[in-house]
Amino acid sequence: MKRMTMMQHFAELRRRILWTAVVFVGGFILGWVGAPQLLEFLTRPLFMVWDGGELLYTGLTDGLMIQFSLATWVGLLVTAPMALGQIWAYVAPGLHRNEQRVILPILLLSPILFVVGGAFAFYILFPFAFRFFIDLNLGTSVPTVLMPAVRDYLAFSIGMLKVFGVAFQLPLVMVLLNRIGILDRRVVRRMRRYAIVIIVVVAAVLTPPDIVSQILLAIPMWALFEASLLFMRNYDD
Repeated sequence: MKRMTMMQHFAELRRRILWTAVVFVGGFILGWVGAPQLLEFLTRPLFMVWDGGELLYTGLTDGLMIQFSLATWVGLLVTAPMALGQIWAYVAPGLHRNEQRVILPILLLSPILFVVGGAFAFYILFPFAFRFFIDLNLGTSVPTVLMPAVRDYLAFSIGMLKVFGVAFQLPLVMVLLNRIGILDRRVVRRMRRYAIVIIVVVAAVLTPPDIVSQILLAIPMWALFEASLLFMRNYDD
């Protein structure tokens, strides 16, 4: 393979960054046009458990800011696979074959696990969490009107989607650390009881303050931890 000069490396990097930026702009435009449908989709778990409920716009610019925020998130989601692909194409020629065999599957699986984690939160956690909050707020001994702000709802729901998406990256992190020699499977197996305690604590911190939500995050994280041990076994033996 012909060696590239420093200026050629910079030119290639600039070209890949520009293509990534173009994809982001396209995703942003797509998100801007489809923001009303996306808002309806994101609020669906709430209204499924809250018949007749309403959300509140608290300011004149709320509609604009919400549309801008949703469009930005769509742009980021559309761009992420493209960005990972561009990073891989840029750094892969400088990696050894064994390094490529380690990193490429992780780059391919990372977006998939992120989507799986977000889907788990959206379809499994949200109905339980929203039902808990609605019952808690409307179950007081005084007359109560519940009307959450749209921006607060989106900040909470998108935040939880990100938390679960990141949490589902646990196997990739563990396997990567194992493959590069930092994390030994035998050590992890001996520390299993402490890892479970850490998982429970993390789930309690990251989820709403109800036991169901905490369990719904802790159980898949524990399952992913155990699955990671199975994959690590082949690398240590």
